[in-house]
Amino acid sequence: MGVLGSLVGGVGLGAGLMYLTDPRSGRRRRAVVHDKALHAVHETEEAATVVVRDIVHRARGFVFETKGKLRREEVDDRTIEARIRSALGRVCSHTHAIHVSVEQGRVRLDGVALKAEYPRILSRIAHVRGVLDVTDNLQVFKQPGSHPELQGGTIRPGDRPEFLQHNWSPAARFVAGLGGASLLTWGLHRGGLGGLGSVFLGSLITLRSITNIELRSLTGMGGGRLAIDVHKNIIVHAPVREVFGFWRAMENFPRFMSHVEEVRTSGEDRSHWRVRGPAGTVFEWDAIVTRLIPYQVLAWKSVDGSTVRHAGIIHFAPCNDGRSTRLDIRMSYHPPVGALGHVFARLLGADPKKQMDDDLMQLKSIIETGKASREQVSPSTPKWTGPRPIH
Repeated sequence: MGVLGSLVGGVGLGAGLMYLTDPRSGRRRRAVVHDKALHAVHETEEAATVVVRDIVHRARGFVFETKGKLRREEVDDRTIEARIRSALGRVCSHTHAIHVSVEQGRVRLDGVALKAEYPRILSRIAHVRGVLDVTDNLQVFKQPGSHPELQGGTIRPGDRPEFLQHNWSPAARFVAGLGGASLLTWGLHRGGLGGLGSVFLGSLITLRSITNIELRSLTGMGGGRLAIDVHKNIIVHAPVREVFGFWRAMENFPRFMSHVEEVRTSGEDRSHWRVRGPAGTVFEWDAIVTRLIPYQVLAWKSVDGSTVRHAGIIHFAPCNDGRSTRLDIRMSYHPPVGALGHVFARLLGADPKKQMDDDLMQLKSIIETGKASREQVSPSTPKWTGPRPIH
């Protein structure tokens, strides 16, 4: 194995040197490698600065919070009531249904509350600094029923631990990344079934810390349609009628979306997509238009049962000069293996967010000048001749 590894390493080194020292393209390739290396260094420095700042701020917050708990303080009733209101917002979906009165640190609760939230409400208020006693006069109901004060609202999850939250802080991502890398390294050296499990778990934790995407979305299990969500804004120097007409004719998508090979429309509301994926894979699905307001909104989504769940919505707004259009573009897609598919695609050189930036610059060039800024993806794509009529 040592000899084979040395042989493979030597072949790889030789191929790399040939690639970089090629007489015709070597100079450009070396410049690209140099620029990417500098970019990686700058990104690493910026990430390290963010992590250090987050750790320092959290440490200072912990110190001040500890001091506050250890120090006896005289708190007026108005301050205690404000603290209780803030605490209720974390555990109660209908804070307006609870009436709070405070007198010399003693709290009285009146009103109505849901049974599922009731224990958390009492526990949270009892731990508010300055509260000496709680008199509970709340009426508890299992269901909202006909009580108007309990209608609507969103169930509050309460104070969730850092690693159970949807988005991890920079410090949490750093700690999790170190732990995941340690598990991955240990598993590779350990071998066997235990080592394999450690490699799998370490890989998931490391990817979770890098991408900051929940594991259920990362693996594609229950992540929903929004496994990857890309949101961009751009101004195109063309009237809103023309820009909307270009987007409405979905056959134009392959002209500026580099990964889209073909979009065939059938009728006004249905289309068939053919898209290139990583490593030469091809995905196809059908989509329907879900919202259409001429010159204002265009939205679509893949039909139920599609291999790739995809959705897009574009908001069009004329600029003050009347000759330009502001686009608010949001596209989301959930590949067959969740966000892991996008992680591997990025390792192969396909960054979805950067790719969308490039595609939108291509869109600007086509609409504003009538010419593509790069070679067309599909030579058979029809030429843009103007806005599509609105029926």
